[in-house]
Amino acid sequence: MPKGFEWIVILIIALLIFGPKALPQLGKSLGSTVKNLREGMSGKDEETEAPASESDEDREIRELEEKLAEAKKKKEEGESDSPISE
Repeated sequence: MPKGFEWIVILIIALLIFGPKALPQLGKSLGSTVKNLREGMSGKDEETEAPASESDEDREIRELEEKLAEAKKKKEEGESDSPISE
């Protein structure tokens, strides 16, 4: 496994070969590949995992969206009941 100075040399060579614009994409692809390999080796599938429960933030967002929809509906009803004056 490379140590401190060796990592610096490897990164400089990668920067020279791929350029500064391609390195973030390369890192993201490499990370995704490593993640997929680890999941494959552990034998976990997305289908066999239990579905994630709704987080508090997601629930709160959903509730706020429902309240917003109700308020818009009430506003539209209130505008349609009042006579239009010009």
